[in-house]
Amino acid sequence: MASGAPSGLGRLVQVFPSPPELAASLWQLLLQEEARALASPRRRFAVALSGGGLVSLLSREPPRTGNLSAQHWLLAFCDERLLDFSDPESTYGAYRANLLSKIGIPEKQVLIVNPSLPVEEAAADYARKLKEEFPEDDIPIFDVLILGLGPDGHTASLFPDHPLLEEEKKIVAPISDSPKPPAQRVTLTLPVLNAARTVVFVATGDGKATVLKAPAPDQPFRTLLCLSCQQRVLETDEKIPLPAARVQPHSGRLLWFLDEAAARELTGPVEKHSVL
Repeated sequence: MASGAPSGLGRLVQVFPSPPELAASLWQLLLQEEARALASPRRRFAVALSGGGLVSLLSREPPRTGNLSAQHWLLAFCDERLLDFSDPESTYGAYRANLLSKIGIPEKQVLIVNPSLPVEEAAADYARKLKEEFPEDDIPIFDVLILGLGPDGHTASLFPDHPLLEEEKKIVAPISDSPKPPAQRVTLTLPVLNAARTVVFVATGDGKATVLKAPAPDQPFRTLLCLSCQQRVLETDEKIPLPAARVQPHSGRLLWFLDEAAARELTGPVEKHSVL
């Protein structure tokens, strides 16, 4: 059974032959949404990115600097681990090392979490930075927000059964008991994720297939982790959704960019793309 459609502009699942085709289409989407944002009265393109495998995808073949209006970008991050920027697990550190110099976004237009602060102060400081950039919005509204998907269904640093899933007032929250190391993190909350104009989930690889859809009753779960993960994100009949399934933009659209390996269990409607 397919999960309920979001209350905004609906959900579209797009399937690509492999990660390189997915990455190229993701950049194409970003350029399209950049043009839309810069043609609006806002004259600014606000983007929030997740880390992990998304860093290498976006860094694979970014557009030439002349093909995007980097001076009009505002770049933020969906979550951050409280680690020194030199640590390979740092989201900002990874983007700084692999992408930002290639696309020329001015440093002053990149909002970062300060990892030298205690986790509560780091979250408050990041919330302050966001409010300064979105002074007219009670909740920051990003033009595009790109999320990853963990094999347990977590997204950003919002984990299954964690109290932060019920957070409704804060736009940024600290987490000091993350079930995935490191324990201390800062994350955007669901109200911010659901306020975005466009949310894109990116999932690649065979390991994501069983969290996207529950296997048929006669099929065994393929990984030990999924033995304890009885709920799925895209196609499920569970009443208590996983964190990623709780991302339902109120008035925006929800896109899923998957490669064929991640989409192999899906039976619902998808839009398939051929090799570029």
